[in-house]
Amino acid sequence: MPHIVVEYTDNIASEARMPVLLKRINETLIAQNGLFPTGGIRSRALALHDYCVADGSEDDAFVHVTMKIGAGRPPEAKRAACDAVFEVIKDHFAELFAKRYLALSMEFAEFDEGGTYKHNNIHARYKRA
Repeated sequence: MPHIVVEYTDNIASEARMPVLLKRINETLIAQNGLFPTGGIRSRALALHDYCVADGSEDDAFVHVTMKIGAGRPPEAKRAACDAVFEVIKDHFAELFAKRYLALSMEFAEFDEGGTYKHNNIHARYKRA
């Protein structure tokens, strides 16, 4: 953990540069002083083809990011990580935001580790370093 899901309207797909955003989000999470194990970070983007924004009369767009983590981290560390990720999102879309109607949002979810199942050998690669 964390898992990041970026949902975005397909009317910005040609300008969204999603691979760049996902890489920047991962780098930001890695930079959080060991708060998240590097081998557990997952990010992905999903282009939405069926959506309606506001009253549907304009070519409005949105990007919604969900960040899910396991429980047990200090509140101030979670807040700092969320703030940092949202700043990356706002910075990434600043140029697009300046020239079109665009809503950016992010939600944070924390869940009990008892409700997850994991089988991951990626962590071992980072423990060797």
